[in-house]
Amino acid sequence: MPDRRTFFKQGLAVSAAWLLKPEWMEAEQKSLTSTGALPDKYFRRLAKWCPVVIKKLKDGHGASLHDLEAEHGWYHLPYMVLPSALLYSRQNPANPFYKKPEMLKLAFDLGDLMAREDKDGTFAPRLDSYRDVYMWLEAYALLKDELGEERRKSWSAAMERNVSFLLPEMIASKDMPAYTENFIASSPNHLAWWAATVMIAGLYLQKREWVALGGGILKRFASTEQNADGYWGEHNPNGPTGGYNYLTAMAVGVYWEHTKDPDALKALRRATDFHANLTYPDGNLIELFNDRNRYWHVSYWGQFAFSSFPDGRGYAELLMRNVQDEEIDVDCLGLLGMNALYYHNGPSTAPPPLQASYRHQLKNESGVVKDGPWVIGMSGIMDTPLPRSQWFLDRQSNLSLFHEKTGLILSGANSKHQPQLSTFSEKLENEWVIEPKGTRLAQFQDGSALAIAFNTFSAELSASVNASQDETVVRAQLSGRGKPPQEGYFALQLVLKPGQVLRTGTGKTFKVSEGKIDLSAQEIGGSIEHNGWVLKPDAEATLQWPVYPYNPYRNAPETKIEYAVALLRVPLKLKADAHHWMQPDEQTIQHRFQVAK
Repeated sequence: MPDRRTFFKQGLAVSAAWLLKPEWMEAEQKSLTSTGALPDKYFRRLAKWCPVVIKKLKDGHGASLHDLEAEHGWYHLPYMVLPSALLYSRQNPANPFYKKPEMLKLAFDLGDLMAREDKDGTFAPRLDSYRDVYMWLEAYALLKDELGEERRKSWSAAMERNVSFLLPEMIASKDMPAYTENFIASSPNHLAWWAATVMIAGLYLQKREWVALGGGILKRFASTEQNADGYWGEHNPNGPTGGYNYLTAMAVGVYWEHTKDPDALKALRRATDFHANLTYPDGNLIELFNDRNRYWHVSYWGQFAFSSFPDGRGYAELLMRNVQDEEIDVDCLGLLGMNALYYHNGPSTAPPPLQASYRHQLKNESGVVKDGPWVIGMSGIMDTPLPRSQWFLDRQSNLSLFHEKTGLILSGANSKHQPQLSTFSEKLENEWVIEPKGTRLAQFQDGSALAIAFNTFSAELSASVNASQDETVVRAQLSGRGKPPQEGYFALQLVLKPGQVLRTGTGKTFKVSEGKIDLSAQEIGGSIEHNGWVLKPDAEATLQWPVYPYNPYRNAPETKIEYAVALLRVPLKLKADAHHWMQPDEQTIQHRFQVAK
């Protein structure tokens, strides 16, 4: 029998040989000119903040990278080597710094700083320093005719040394049966960006074996590792990690730019469909489908990867309109520079979040329905429990609800070690069960219905929009199975805004803060008003605030009030029947959400 990895090794060998064709080695950098929204907005943003970076370096003359990066918003300061090189070398109507010496000096100063820190041994130990190297490589290619022999040698030697640090884990991972964290040395998004860094280092520093290694791995990401629904699962190939998927798409985008491999373009098409359909109209990724993060900022990662398609350009424009610009963030600016470098200008069309209505269903019993201003997300994704991994969340949420006027009303974010935040839960033999035994999703023009089965009951969870009343009705229809649980709940995570008022049907008001709000059904009095929406909850519902969900980066609950949720919970009331195993439609729970017109 052949080695079980023979297929993977052969696949890499073929792709590496294809990548090394001269036409890909000699790929030209594109000249960017535009009068449209993008890439002009990228250049405008970079032109605004690069002078601030110049002042920072001038004021901190002689300071170490550690000291320069200590202030909030300045970590990954070396990222700015790419924006400054781009402003110097590329014309654009929104770029006043084309061929201006101050931008060339900024790029030189940042590259020289990295080279000095590398000699001192203080550059590489920084978290994710390989990402700084990536930006440095792109700047090196843009400025190769300006560097001079001494600087070229200094930069290339330092970059080559830092790229070599990535090779051992990449070599160990490249032939693994799957690029998920179960098999490889790190998360897939890290492997993908390592591969992009090594590939372009090979191209720019003329190391053919690096082109073969990095390009071969990215070939697999593009051709065999992507789920048909357009994502790269981090733990389970059949479950998305939405936020980090942007990073993997970005790396595949770099691969496409330098190879024009048709498999890469197909992968980017699928990734565009995935992200554009699973994003709210405010540019935020729908949190319900993410098994790593409860929230994710509007992404500036890899917007260019969607720009080969008209709707992808529309999606990139939606994201860019919502990327904050209130204070400096060099991490963001470096990635916007990357977007400006590779963006494909052309006509754009409205992406799904900006359409009046749409439906999108994934193959894992999950999907999204938009009906007017309402967006309903439902997830029946089933996954392997991960009690020993701090980095992955339990897929314990089934519903999210968004309105264009109010933003997120019901968070569908997942958590860990917190059964009270599960949409459905049952207590058996003094242990909480939150993992369903089976799910099935159906979508309609005005909503969705998810059938979900547990040990002691099954439920049909539905959310339907009433356009004339601008309301959505959430209903859980429960059927008992055998012996009822010791306890069981239907729970939703209400999003409350700190500083705003919550008003109950009894006339009581509460200013949302760190102070506790604990309301019985009687105290709720039939309604809750907050942030422009009105909730008429089930008669048995209670409300608890604040509940601090799990943060995988702390391996502990959140501590900041802006990340807290309110727990709207209804107890399950199921009864055993000695004559019948099934108890159809034993309990109905209903919540009505309305937004004032």
